[in-house]
Order: sequence, then structure tokens, then C-alpha cells
Amino acid sequence: MVHYGHSNQLRQARAMGDYLIVGVHTDEEIAKHKGPPVFTQEERYKMVQAIKWVDEIAPGAPYVTTLETLDKYNCDFCVHGDDITLTIDGKDTYEEVKTAGRYRWKEDVLGTVPCLDLSGVMDVPAVKVGRERGKCSCGFCFILRLSPCRECKRTQGVSTTDLVGRMLLMTKAHHSNIDEDLDYRKHTDNFGKGPKGHSPWTGVSQFLQTSQKIIQFASGKEPQPGDTIIYVAGAFDLFHIGHVDFLEKVHQLAEKPYIIAGLHFDQEVNRYKGKNYPIMNIHERTLSVLACRYVSEVVIGAPYAVTADLLDHFRVTLVCHGMTEVVPDKDGSDPYEEPKRRGIFQLVDSGSNLTTDLIVQRIIKNRLEFEARNQKKEAKELAVLEAMKRLEEEQH
Repeated sequence: MVHYGHSNQLRQARAMGDYLIVGVHTDEEIAKHKGPPVFTQEERYKMVQAIKWVDEIAPGAPYVTTLETLDKYNCDFCVHGDDITLTIDGKDTYEEVKTAGRYRWKEDVLGTVPCLDLSGVMDVPAVKVGRERGKCSCGFCFILRLSPCRECKRTQGVSTTDLVGRMLLMTKAHHSNIDEDLDYRKHTDNFGKGPKGHSPWTGVSQFLQTSQKIIQFASGKEPQPGDTIIYVAGAFDLFHIGHVDFLEKVHQLAEKPYIIAGLHFDQEVNRYKGKNYPIMNIHERTLSVLACRYVSEVVIGAPYAVTADLLDHFRVTLVCHGMTEVVPDKDGSDPYEEPKRRGIFQLVDSGSNLTTDLIVQRIIKNRLEFEARNQKKEAKELAVLEAMKRLEEEQH
């Protein structure tokens, strides 16, 4: 999946250089090393390209990053999140570029880092080569660092694993952190978020929104003279390619578009979508939409009905909606009655049939594969943690 945690990583990566190229793996590579992908590779290509900090994508990038790939795209170095990424046989996917000094580290990471002997813990042979950083070929010696490295910090409170778990749960427990719900606790254990999930990379903590995070994602740009101010509204749950296609089409309606996206509160979304929707809460959906290059501003907790006050306040000249059904307001009225009266309402066909419902159906269809994927992933991570713990105990 592509979510706001990935967007935050790419925002940090872009700040480290002048031009950001993002490698996106094929379906085959992901299935081999991680499990069944939620989005197709074509969907992921377009999703990543729509993130506003991305300058270019490298489609079909190998799962194991090589010097050949960096040279092909004239990249000086590569970066990754501060979680670990392992191949199907437990190898560090960035081993080659780290050894060559093409992995971005903070300048004050100096000295030597002992090599971790993972033999007997997982299917990785013991390594008895140099201990100096950049000399060891095991890949795991880079997990322990003498000081923080210049990697992209992981966004707390979100992971693909967690979002998949929420979709499979099919209750509203994720809206209110219901610890007493036994079914919820059992399910989160299977997806690394409950008390049995010990990996700091697979398991996730509760997402806490801050004003600083919103500032980091927001463009901070005011509408300029000559801009066409366009208003769109919705849930934008599990922000996906259908949303991207819609916003791109809306963006093409004007020479100088300024798109304001109104996001409805969770309770409102649940009223008109039902089931366990929204999967993502209002804070998560806010960051997801702000990361899109076509959106200029977000209204957090927008009213369901597009009122005269809203239109006047933002000086809206056009209101757009997709081809999905418009559910009446609580009193049975049309939420777009006012913009229609003013003659500024327009339906926009995105050309995409992907919906949040279809994404959930994909997850449910592959439920057992996703659960097996997560358990295998966490087992590899716990093996690394165990080796790190043993090393620390030996040093003391």
C-alpha cells in the first residue's frame, strides 16, 4: 500500500538532496519478498508520482538496491526509513550500497560496529570478516549505530500491516482504541499491534497528530490573483489511485487551480458509508490528502453540506464531485444544493473504478496470505532483535 507514512518518509528524503527519485518494486518482487501486494504496480507507480515531494519514479526497481540501479539514475546516494528491510532469505536489502558508502549516513557516525552473528537464529551464515563500518558484508552490522544515522524516521502509528488489519477487522474498534474488545485484541495480535507483537518495525503504536506534522505536510500557500479556487469534499479514506485520478482531472479544469479538499469527520463518514468506515481517522486522512501534489489546502472536519458560508469564506468558484453516489444529508436534503443553485457545481469522471470498498475486498480475498506474510516478517525482525540483545549482554 501507499500511505501517509510513506509520504512522510519521502518528504524527509527530499530534504536531504535536490532531486528525489523513488524506486517502486514490481508485483513479482513484492510477492516474492513480502507477500501479496494490495495495489498493482501500475497503481503504485501513479500513487507515488502523485506525492508532491517526488520528482521522478524508477518503475520496476529491484527489491535489493544495487549500485547499478543508483548509477542508472545518476543518484549520488540512497536513503530508507529507519526500520529494517530484509530479503526472503534474511539479507539486508541495502548491503551493497552501504558497503560502497552510497547509503546516506549522518557525518558523525564514526568508529567500528561489531558484526552480528545470526547463525543459528535464522537462515543466515555466520560472517567472520572485517568489523569496520563499510567492510562487513553481512549487512546486519549496520543495524547497530554509534549515533543516529541520517535515515528517514519512521512515522509512528501507521504501517501497511496495521491498515490491512483494520480492514480485516470489520468493526469500529479502531475508531476508539477499544482494548476491552476481545475480537479486536485477538486480531491485532495477528497483525503485530497487540500485546504479542514485539517487533518495533512490524508492530505500530497509536498515531498522534501534532500541529508540527500538519505544518510539515501543508503547502502554506495562499490563493493568488487569477487562481481558480476549486472545492471538493469527501472521506478520502485509504487514499488511493481513484482519489488521485479524480484530483488530477479536477486540477486540469483550470489554468491556475487552487484545490481545497474538505474532509468529513469520522462520525459523518460512518453515517453515509456504514460498516467499519472510515478505516483511517480524520487526522490520518488529513496527512494523506495534504501529501498529494494536486491539493493546495485541506478543511479538517468540513460540513457535509456545502454551505453558502463555506463558499463565500473560501471564495470558491467551482465545486466538483466524482461519479460516486451522493448520499442525502441527515434531513434528506442535497448536500450540493447551494453550489448547484449558484451554477458552479460540476461532476468529474476520474476514469477509475477503484473504490475503498474494492480495496477492502482485495484484502479479504487474500486474508490468510496477509496474516502469514506478517507473521513471517515479524519472525525475521525478532531474530535480528534477539541477536542485538545477545551482543549487548556480551558487551556488558
